[in-house]
Amino acid sequence: MNLSTRDLRAFLALAEQRSFTRAAVQCHLSQSAFSSLIRAIEDTLGYRLFDRDTRNVELTPQGQLLESSVRRMLNDFDEMIDDFRGHATLSKGRVSIAALPSIAAGWLPGIFAEFRRRYPAIDIELADVLSAPSLERVRTGRADFALASSGVQAQDLEARLLCNDRFHLVCKADHPLARQREISLRDLSEAPFIHLARSHSVRLQLERAFHPYPMKTVMEVEQLATVTGMIAAGIGITVVPALTLYEFERPDLVSRPLRMPGLVRRIYLVKRRGASLPAAAQQLYALMLERKPRRPAARSRG
Repeated sequence: MNLSTRDLRAFLALAEQRSFTRAAVQCHLSQSAFSSLIRAIEDTLGYRLFDRDTRNVELTPQGQLLESSVRRMLNDFDEMIDDFRGHATLSKGRVSIAALPSIAAGWLPGIFAEFRRRYPAIDIELADVLSAPSLERVRTGRADFALASSGVQAQDLEARLLCNDRFHLVCKADHPLARQREISLRDLSEAPFIHLARSHSVRLQLERAFHPYPMKTVMEVEQLATVTGMIAAGIGITVVPALTLYEFERPDLVSRPLRMPGLVRRIYLVKRRGASLPAAAQQLYALMLERKPRRPAARSRG
Protein backbone atom coordinates (compact mmCIF):
# COMPACT_ATOMS: atom_id res chain seq x y z
CA MET A 1 0.00 0.00 0.00
CA ASN A 2 1.63 3.21 -1.17
CA LEU A 3 0.34 6.63 -0.17
CA SER A 4 2.58 9.65 -0.60
CA THR A 5 2.59 12.83 1.45
CA ARG A 6 1.08 14.46 -1.67
CA ASP A 7 -1.86 12.04 -1.44
CA LEU A 8 -2.31 12.71 2.28
CA ARG A 9 -2.17 16.49 1.82
CA ALA A 10 -4.83 16.21 -0.88
CA PHE A 11 -7.02 14.21 1.50
CA LEU A 12 -6.63 16.89 4.21
CA ALA A 13 -7.30 19.68 1.74
CA LEU A 14 -10.68 18.15 0.87
CA ALA A 15 -11.45 17.43 4.52
CA GLU A 16 -10.85 21.10 5.33
CA GLN A 17 -12.34 22.78 2.27
CA ARG A 18 -15.40 20.50 1.91
CA SER A 19 -15.24 21.39 -1.78
CA PHE A 20 -13.55 19.60 -4.65
CA THR A 21 -13.15 22.90 -6.49
CA ARG A 22 -11.45 24.77 -3.65
CA ALA A 23 -9.33 21.75 -2.62
CA ALA A 24 -8.15 21.27 -6.22
CA VAL A 25 -7.07 24.92 -6.39
CA GLN A 26 -5.21 24.55 -3.08
CA CYS A 27 -3.37 21.50 -4.44
CA HIS A 28 -2.66 23.14 -7.81
CA LEU A 29 -4.58 20.47 -9.73
CA SER A 30 -7.46 20.51 -12.14
CA GLN A 31 -10.77 19.42 -10.60
CA SER A 32 -10.85 16.24 -12.66
CA ALA A 33 -7.27 15.33 -11.69
CA PHE A 34 -8.05 16.03 -8.05
CA SER A 35 -11.22 13.90 -8.14
CA SER A 36 -9.22 11.05 -9.69
CA LEU A 37 -6.60 11.37 -6.95
CA ILE A 38 -9.20 11.12 -4.16
CA ARG A 39 -10.78 8.07 -5.80
CA ALA A 40 -7.33 6.45 -6.06
CA ILE A 41 -6.74 7.05 -2.34
CA GLU A 42 -10.07 5.47 -1.46
CA ASP A 43 -9.38 2.52 -3.75
CA THR A 44 -5.95 2.04 -2.15
CA LEU A 45 -7.38 2.04 1.38
CA GLY A 46 -10.48 0.05 0.41
CA TYR A 47 -12.89 2.50 2.14
CA ARG A 48 -15.01 5.43 1.12
CA LEU A 49 -13.59 8.50 2.86
CA PHE A 50 -16.06 11.17 1.72
CA ASP A 51 -19.81 11.36 1.23
CA ARG A 52 -20.51 13.78 -1.59
CA ASP A 53 -23.45 15.08 -3.54
CA THR A 54 -23.87 18.06 -5.80
CA ARG A 55 -23.75 20.49 -2.83
CA ASN A 56 -21.90 18.90 0.08
CA VAL A 57 -18.72 16.96 0.80
CA GLU A 58 -18.47 15.35 4.24
CA LEU A 59 -16.06 12.92 5.85
CA THR A 60 -17.35 9.40 6.41
CA PRO A 61 -16.67 7.77 9.82
CA GLN A 62 -13.67 6.06 8.21
CA GLY A 63 -12.51 9.42 6.85
CA GLN A 64 -12.80 11.02 10.28
CA LEU A 65 -10.70 8.23 11.77
CA LEU A 66 -8.06 8.73 9.09
CA GLU A 67 -8.01 12.53 9.42
CA SER A 68 -6.57 12.66 12.94
CA SER A 69 -3.86 10.14 12.09
CA VAL A 70 -2.91 11.97 8.89
CA ARG A 71 -2.70 15.33 10.67
CA ARG A 72 -0.44 13.89 13.34
CA MET A 73 1.79 12.13 10.82
CA LEU A 74 2.15 15.15 8.52
CA ASN A 75 2.86 17.40 11.47
CA ASP A 76 5.67 15.05 12.59
CA PHE A 77 6.94 14.87 9.03
CA ASP A 78 6.98 18.66 8.65
CA GLU A 79 8.78 19.07 11.97
CA MET A 80 11.36 16.52 10.86
CA ILE A 81 11.98 18.39 7.60
CA ASP A 82 12.17 21.76 9.39
CA ASP A 83 14.65 20.34 11.87
CA PHE A 84 16.78 18.86 9.09
CA ARG A 85 16.76 22.11 7.12
CA GLY A 86 17.56 24.09 10.25
CA HIS A 87 20.66 22.00 10.91
CA ALA A 88 21.66 21.94 7.25
CA THR A 89 21.34 25.72 6.89
CA LEU A 90 22.95 26.38 10.31
CA SER A 91 19.89 28.17 11.63
CA LYS A 92 19.91 25.69 14.53
CA GLY A 93 22.10 22.94 15.90
CA ARG A 94 24.94 22.07 18.27
CA VAL A 95 28.66 21.46 17.98
CA SER A 96 30.46 19.36 20.57
CA ILE A 97 34.25 19.37 20.73
CA ALA A 98 36.98 18.28 23.12
CA ALA A 99 40.22 20.21 23.49
CA LEU A 100 43.38 20.39 25.55
CA PRO A 101 42.84 22.81 28.47
CA SER A 102 45.70 25.06 27.34
CA ILE A 103 44.14 25.38 23.88
CA ALA A 104 40.65 25.78 25.32
CA ALA A 105 41.70 28.67 27.55
CA GLY A 106 44.11 30.46 25.20
CA TRP A 107 43.29 30.13 21.51
CA LEU A 108 39.75 28.73 21.41
CA PRO A 109 37.83 31.66 22.99
CA GLY A 110 38.59 33.90 20.01
CA ILE A 111 37.57 31.14 17.58
CA PHE A 112 34.31 30.53 19.44
CA ALA A 113 33.53 34.25 19.51
CA GLU A 114 33.95 34.52 15.75
CA PHE A 115 31.91 31.36 15.15
CA ARG A 116 29.06 32.68 17.30
CA ARG A 117 29.04 35.94 15.37
CA ARG A 118 28.69 33.97 12.14
CA TYR A 119 26.20 31.40 13.46
CA PRO A 120 24.45 32.79 16.56
CA ALA A 121 21.84 30.00 16.63
CA ILE A 122 24.42 27.21 16.98
CA ASP A 123 25.19 26.00 20.51
CA ILE A 124 28.78 25.03 21.33
CA GLU A 125 29.64 22.35 23.85
CA LEU A 126 33.26 22.11 25.03
CA ALA A 127 35.07 19.49 27.10
CA ASP A 128 38.45 20.88 28.20
CA VAL A 129 40.30 17.64 28.89
CA LEU A 130 43.66 16.05 28.09
CA SER A 131 44.39 14.23 24.83
CA ALA A 132 43.38 10.71 25.87
CA PRO A 133 39.88 11.60 27.15
CA SER A 134 39.47 13.98 24.19
CA LEU A 135 40.01 11.14 21.75
CA GLU A 136 37.73 8.86 23.75
CA ARG A 137 34.95 11.43 23.40
CA VAL A 138 35.42 11.40 19.64
CA ARG A 139 35.37 7.59 19.52
CA THR A 140 32.14 7.38 21.53
CA GLY A 141 30.39 10.15 19.62
CA ARG A 142 30.28 12.55 22.57
CA ALA A 143 32.45 14.98 20.59
CA ASP A 144 32.25 15.77 16.87
CA PHE A 145 36.01 16.33 16.81
CA ALA A 146 38.90 17.08 19.14
CA LEU A 147 42.07 19.12 19.42
CA ALA A 148 44.72 16.77 20.74
CA SER A 149 48.49 16.39 20.73
CA SER A 150 49.11 12.69 21.36
CA GLY A 151 47.58 9.31 20.61
CA VAL A 152 46.13 10.52 17.33
CA GLN A 153 47.80 7.93 15.08
CA ALA A 154 45.05 5.34 15.45
CA GLN A 155 43.29 3.40 12.70
CA ASP A 156 39.84 4.57 13.75
CA LEU A 157 40.80 8.25 13.80
CA GLU A 158 41.61 10.82 11.15
CA ALA A 159 44.06 13.52 12.27
CA ARG A 160 44.91 16.76 10.48
CA LEU A 161 47.81 18.89 11.65
CA LEU A 162 46.63 22.27 12.94
CA CYS A 163 49.96 23.72 14.03
CA ASN A 164 53.44 23.08 15.40
CA ASP A 165 53.69 24.46 18.92
CA ARG A 166 57.31 25.31 19.78
CA PHE A 167 58.58 25.21 23.35
CA HIS A 168 59.75 28.15 25.47
CA LEU A 169 61.71 28.52 28.66
CA VAL A 170 59.81 30.46 31.35
CA CYS A 171 61.67 31.87 34.33
CA LYS A 172 61.90 34.91 36.60
CA ALA A 173 63.13 38.07 34.93
CA ASP A 174 66.22 38.13 37.18
CA HIS A 175 67.10 34.46 36.59
CA PRO A 176 70.55 33.90 34.99
CA LEU A 177 68.96 32.01 32.06
CA ALA A 178 66.87 35.09 31.22
CA ARG A 179 70.08 36.91 30.23
CA GLN A 180 71.89 33.97 28.64
CA ARG A 181 72.19 34.28 24.86
CA GLU A 182 72.26 30.57 24.02
CA ILE A 183 70.41 28.01 26.14
CA SER A 184 71.30 24.33 25.95
CA LEU A 185 69.69 21.21 27.36
CA ARG A 186 72.55 21.01 29.85
CA ASP A 187 71.74 24.54 31.08
CA LEU A 188 68.09 23.62 31.54
CA SER A 189 68.85 20.31 33.23
CA GLU A 190 70.97 22.05 35.86
CA ALA A 191 68.19 24.47 36.90
CA PRO A 192 65.48 23.58 39.45
CA PHE A 193 62.51 22.49 37.33
CA ILE A 194 58.78 22.74 37.97
CA HIS A 195 56.96 20.00 36.08
CA LEU A 196 53.44 19.32 35.00
CA ALA A 197 52.23 15.91 36.14
CA ARG A 198 52.98 12.83 34.06
CA SER A 199 49.36 12.69 32.88
CA HIS A 200 50.21 15.65 30.64
CA SER A 201 51.69 14.83 27.23
CA VAL A 202 54.01 17.84 27.62
CA ARG A 203 55.78 16.18 30.55
CA LEU A 204 56.47 12.98 28.61
CA GLN A 205 57.70 14.92 25.60
CA LEU A 206 60.11 16.94 27.71
CA GLU A 207 61.57 13.82 29.31
CA ARG A 208 62.19 12.31 25.87
CA ALA A 209 63.75 15.54 24.56
CA PHE A 210 66.06 15.96 27.58
CA HIS A 211 67.44 12.40 27.46
CA PRO A 212 70.18 11.58 28.43
CA TYR A 213 70.31 14.64 30.69
CA PRO A 214 68.48 14.18 34.00
CA MET A 215 65.98 16.85 34.97
CA LYS A 216 66.33 18.52 38.35
CA THR A 217 62.68 18.30 39.34
CA VAL A 218 61.75 20.21 42.49
CA MET A 219 57.97 20.16 42.13
CA GLU A 220 55.25 18.44 40.10
CA VAL A 221 51.81 20.06 39.75
CA GLU A 222 48.63 19.67 37.70
CA GLN A 223 47.77 23.23 36.68
CA LEU A 224 49.67 25.82 34.65
CA ALA A 225 48.47 28.56 37.01
CA THR A 226 50.27 26.75 39.83
CA VAL A 227 53.46 26.54 37.74
CA THR A 228 53.22 30.32 37.20
CA GLY A 229 52.98 31.03 40.90
CA MET A 230 55.90 28.79 41.78
CA ILE A 231 58.16 30.37 39.15
CA ALA A 232 57.19 33.87 40.33
CA ALA A 233 58.18 32.81 43.86
CA GLY A 234 61.64 31.85 42.59
CA ILE A 235 61.24 28.11 43.20
CA GLY A 236 62.30 27.06 39.70
CA ILE A 237 61.92 27.32 35.94
CA THR A 238 59.78 25.45 33.42
CA VAL A 239 59.59 24.70 29.71
CA VAL A 240 56.16 24.90 28.05
CA PRO A 241 54.59 25.07 24.57
CA ALA A 242 54.12 28.54 23.09
CA LEU A 243 50.31 28.26 23.13
CA THR A 244 50.42 28.15 26.94
CA LEU A 245 52.42 31.37 27.35
CA TYR A 246 49.29 33.42 28.08
CA GLU A 247 49.41 31.80 31.54
CA PHE A 248 52.80 33.40 32.24
CA GLU A 249 52.10 37.00 31.21
CA ARG A 250 53.45 38.71 34.30
CA PRO A 251 55.94 41.59 34.50
CA ASP A 252 58.26 39.55 36.73
CA LEU A 253 58.48 36.60 34.31
CA VAL A 254 60.10 36.20 30.89
CA SER A 255 59.95 33.57 28.16
CA ARG A 256 62.66 32.53 25.72
CA PRO A 257 62.13 30.37 22.62
CA LEU A 258 64.10 27.14 22.53
CA ARG A 259 65.56 25.68 19.35
CA MET A 260 66.11 22.04 20.13
CA PRO A 261 65.54 18.94 17.94
CA GLY A 262 62.27 17.19 18.68
CA LEU A 263 61.08 19.84 21.12
CA VAL A 264 57.78 20.70 19.44
CA ARG A 265 54.20 19.88 20.31
CA ARG A 266 52.00 19.08 17.32
CA ILE A 267 48.33 20.00 17.67
CA TYR A 268 45.87 18.00 15.56
CA LEU A 269 42.22 18.25 14.64
CA VAL A 270 40.90 14.72 15.13
CA LYS A 271 37.64 13.13 14.01
CA ARG A 272 36.34 9.62 13.40
CA ARG A 273 37.83 8.12 10.26
CA GLY A 274 35.37 7.88 7.39
CA ALA A 275 32.64 9.81 9.24
CA SER A 276 31.24 13.06 7.89
CA LEU A 277 30.91 15.94 10.32
CA PRO A 278 27.51 17.57 10.88
CA ALA A 279 27.14 20.87 9.01
CA ALA A 280 27.75 23.08 12.06
CA ALA A 281 30.77 21.04 13.19
CA GLN A 282 32.22 21.17 9.68
CA GLN A 283 32.00 24.97 9.70
CA LEU A 284 33.77 25.21 13.06
CA TYR A 285 36.41 22.72 11.88
CA ALA A 286 37.00 24.83 8.75
CA LEU A 287 37.19 28.06 10.78
CA MET A 288 39.91 26.55 12.98
CA LEU A 289 41.95 25.70 9.89
CA GLU A 290 41.35 29.20 8.57
CA ARG A 291 42.46 30.83 11.85
CA LYS A 292 45.38 28.60 12.74
CA PRO A 293 47.22 29.61 15.93
CA ARG A 294 49.97 32.15 15.46
CA ARG A 295 53.24 31.82 17.27
CA PRO A 296 53.24 34.22 20.24
CA ALA A 297 56.16 36.56 20.70
CA ALA A 298 58.63 35.76 23.43
CA ARG A 299 58.78 38.07 26.45
CA SER A 300 62.32 38.90 27.52
CA ARG A 301 63.96 41.63 29.50
CA GLY A 302 64.29 44.92 27.71
